[in-house]
Amino acid sequence: MQAFEFINNLIPPLKLGDKAGMALSWMEEIRTDSLPVVDQGNFLGFLREDVIFDQNDSSQYIKTLPLEGHSCWVFTDKHIYDVLRVASEHQSNLVAVLDRNHNYQGVITMEDAISAFADSLSIQSQGGVLILSMNMTDYHLSEIARLVESENSKILSSFISTDPLDDTKIKLTLKFDRADLKHVRATLERFGYRIIDHYQEEQGMNDSDDRIGNLLRFLDI
Repeated sequence: MQAFEFINNLIPPLKLGDKAGMALSWMEEIRTDSLPVVDQGNFLGFLREDVIFDQNDSSQYIKTLPLEGHSCWVFTDKHIYDVLRVASEHQSNLVAVLDRNHNYQGVITMEDAISAFADSLSIQSQGGVLILSMNMTDYHLSEIARLVESENSKILSSFISTDPLDDTKIKLTLKFDRADLKHVRATLERFGYRIIDHYQEEQGMNDSDDRIGNLLRFLDI
């Protein structure tokens, strides 16, 4: 799940000597609103199409246009989680990938990153989801897993986020290997765990659009 595995080779970098008109043509062809700009292997940032439109001069050279996201990049050996974090921090649909010598290697699209992230969390596997609220000090996944396995179920993946209603608590999202979680819920509640929400996967959800929908439900967004 390292960044270099998800580089999209269909997205070309712009050079400083390229013209704005060519950049717009490439953006339209590959259906993106920004492209990376590279000079002698060095990543300089992203050029957005709205910047070109504002300048209203397709003959301008890229070197004369303002760039964004100069620090919107990760190293090749970083995990896909880091790609998503950097993209979120910069509100960008693209993240550049550099080797440890800071040489540009390519970019990762958020569509590819989300797909990889969904796979890593077993989003596409059939099964239900429970969301628990608890104090961080009460979080012991091994104990929760023991209770779950006592009901002949298994946790496929887990995700922790802060509780927006109480900053002293966390939300623990759990994905299971079965859809019917009635007995699992009863056992967790009997041992004092507070379940604040649940989702049950429907059969036959395999489309790419469902992948993102499942991910957002899993993350409780």
